[in-house]
Amino acid sequence: MNYSMMDRIIEHLVNSDNVLIASHINQDGDAIGSLLAIGLALNFINKKTFLFNESPIPAVYRFLPGVELVEHQIDDLHTFDTAVILDCGNLERIGKSAKAVSKIPVLINIDHHATNTGYGTCLFIDIAACSTAEIVYRIIKKMNIPISKAIATSIYTAILTDTGSFRASNTNRSAFAICEKMIDCGADPYEIAQNVYGKYSLGRIRLLNLALESIEISKNAKLSMMTITRDIIDKTGTRSEDIDGLISYAKRIKGIKVAVLIQEEKNSLKKTNGLKNFHVSLRSDGTIDVTEIALSFGGGGHFSAAGFNIETTLDKLRAIVMGFSEKI
Repeated sequence: MNYSMMDRIIEHLVNSDNVLIASHINQDGDAIGSLLAIGLALNFINKKTFLFNESPIPAVYRFLPGVELVEHQIDDLHTFDTAVILDCGNLERIGKSAKAVSKIPVLINIDHHATNTGYGTCLFIDIAACSTAEIVYRIIKKMNIPISKAIATSIYTAILTDTGSFRASNTNRSAFAICEKMIDCGADPYEIAQNVYGKYSLGRIRLLNLALESIEISKNAKLSMMTITRDIIDKTGTRSEDIDGLISYAKRIKGIKVAVLIQEEKNSLKKTNGLKNFHVSLRSDGTIDVTEIALSFGGGGHFSAAGFNIETTLDKLRAIVMGFSEKI
């Protein structure tokens, strides 16, 4: 089934004239890496492409070749005959443009989340893939497009980060095999690791300090909760994208089964009803299925990594999160 669907997707891409390529807001390494890899590949075969992500590029991924091609606003959606949506469990994950994008004639949904809602004209959902970038790699290879150093760097970065440096449960044989091939194509593991993990601004160090101070542990000592408010972001002079990866510190505490990161969204500042918008990230040690929690709040993700958005007060949300520990 996957091979025939892949052929159908490739046929659409080859016959398209103007392709929108998008990934989810608050992008991680897989979202931005997959976006750049398939965008650069289609550019090689002279396709007119528009790379889109509503959110700013996180500082740690700004070293990626071609990152300057990513736009954060779409002015005219009527020109596109095809849209490729990457790493999004539902179309709304691309942000405010979702409704308009849904009207593009051909909508290609490429993802590896088990909670994917099955939207689009063509679907390639492989929950066994270590990342969306693994699927993108397979498509590029089947299209016989040469893998440049830039494409290789994007794919390697996507797999490295989405597997938690090959430590997460989604690390499979393909993750290592593909990354080896990407090194052969010019990806530099040391340079990538230095950019993703080795360089922090002073503001991000201060953010980390306050994030660590915010950690609370449930009564049964199985759940940890980290909270980052807009006040903390403003105080440290950082951005929302600097929060990427901080939840791992809460997860590494001995005995913790589930780590939760509460992040107050920027648009909360505009609220007048006392409620605020939050993004809640969930990570487990591999023994707890956090997608069940995420799905109950309209979110999604993987067995060990999931999330959801919610509008409430911070006090109520903290109480809700601490309540999760009763099921662990």
